Amino acid sequence: MPLCPYFSPVPRVDLTRTVRFSAAHRYYRPDWPEERNRREFGPCSNEHGHGHNYTARVTVSGEISAATSMVMNLAAFDTILAEEITEPLDHRHLNHDVPEFAFGKTVPTAEALAVYIWERIVKRLPEGTGLVSVRVEEDDTLAAEYHGP
Repeated sequence: MPLCPYFSPVPRVDLTRTVRFSAAHRYYRPDWPEERNRREFGPCSNEHGHGHNYTARVTVSGEISAATSMVMNLAAFDTILAEEITEPLDHRHLNHDVPEFAFGKTVPTAEALAVYIWERIVKRLPEGTGLVSVRVEEDDTLAAEYHGP
């Protein structure tokens, strides 16, 4: 008898884990005059930036393991999320502390954060586990979701 007799054939399942982090950022391009930054980004271009309590939802997909009944080991998933989201982003000023979002590089929008997180996580997943989406929520009214290239 198989270890997990409920699944025949083995289904592919999506698994979503949510993490939270707080960070500040400024929408600003140093190659643009102040007036254009203000026009394009509004108050998000204020000199000292502003902050959010972000929520990141990461969804992976895979077959349910016959031995564990899991898509992937949750402790391993949590480690990846901590190392790739929480540790580099929590309580940071994204423009100052994350090289990819330094002034003159990528503006740290929710959209750009979703892609940034995707690129860090996708290469860390175990074989047979795929990354389905990364959703970054700035608040209850704004979210960006990336489904890969």
